[in-house]
Amino acid sequence: MKSDTFRRHHQIAILKGFEAQRLPLDLFIMDYCRAHKALGAKDRKVIVNAVYGITRWRALLDYLIDNTPTWEARSDLYATFDPADYFQRDDIPWHVRCSFPKKLFDLIAADYGEEKAFTICLISNTIAPTTIRVNGLKTTRDELLHRWNGLFQVTPCPHSPVGVTFNQNVNFRALEEFRQGLFEVQDEGSQLVAALVQAKPGDTVLDYCAGSGGKTLAVAVSMAGKGQIYLHDIRKEALAEARRRLRRAGIQNAQVIHDDSPHLAKLKKNCDWVLVDAPCSGTGTLRRNPDMKWRFATEWITRLQGQQRTIFEKALSFVKPNGHIVYATCSLLKAENEQQLEHFMNTYNLTLVGPPFKSLPIEQGMDGFFGAVLTRK
Repeated sequence: MKSDTFRRHHQIAILKGFEAQRLPLDLFIMDYCRAHKALGAKDRKVIVNAVYGITRWRALLDYLIDNTPTWEARSDLYATFDPADYFQRDDIPWHVRCSFPKKLFDLIAADYGEEKAFTICLISNTIAPTTIRVNGLKTTRDELLHRWNGLFQVTPCPHSPVGVTFNQNVNFRALEEFRQGLFEVQDEGSQLVAALVQAKPGDTVLDYCAGSGGKTLAVAVSMAGKGQIYLHDIRKEALAEARRRLRRAGIQNAQVIHDDSPHLAKLKKNCDWVLVDAPCSGTGTLRRNPDMKWRFATEWITRLQGQQRTIFEKALSFVKPNGHIVYATCSLLKAENEQQLEHFMNTYNLTLVGPPFKSLPIEQGMDGFFGAVLTRK
């Protein structure tokens, strides 16, 4: 069919073009679609789904291709391919069956064992659910579920009391509820990490690696407009997006503070809560970024450990006596989680408050996250 030829052409063009540059896959696809106006909505959906599927299963596809793998050969095989046919094939190595780079699979297996690592990697190859967090400053989960009853396929999250999962694709930005700031898109695991920050009305909170403010938006609800939240990050573009999200959510007791701001020093030893959502390998969220696993390098972990320790030490200087600091990542690896936690406790004489939070990717559920609350002894 003409449409199949048309779609295959663009599918292969995206795969080849992506391989030749350094943008993340989602941004590259966005730029490609903007540049090719002939692609209709149905075409884009089919093409993008295939591109992501081929990216997820690239190692297994390559194993099954007799000759040197090409994007054309991968695309042809993928069209009739069911990865589940190979999950029980003991003659195929673990990492190939779950289509992961061997070095990354081995790191995960070192922490969880081969069988558990295999399950984690298989789930990391599924499509992530779309989850939203209800903005408790403006509405309730029950109210939104009632409003959406019969309009969308939605279910309440099992663990987050303010989470809702959409069981269908929705253009959220077109929804009036989104424009009114009644909800934000946020994974259930991320919501539970944000809930570790038990800020009260009147507290001073610093989100030290705030990015575009996803966790700040969640933390602000418990403060009920009283006290102050500061969003800090070295990425000014992300903070600009955070400002827009804060306005939409109706949060007025939050302000952006840049890395070069003289006001930052005034917060030293004055914060009740500091959140360190540290840069990490992102191995807990590979469902959303399957291209990242093929760019993974083991030397990243040593470099990230150093960055995480430097950032944590800087962030700790803002915690007041008897205050709390929350360390969080979206990594599966103990080198970035439990081992770092032990280092922080021993180096800075900190006490763990309650058990750490840890989630592994769940099919049709949350992504992989880690979070721990610490205070000075």
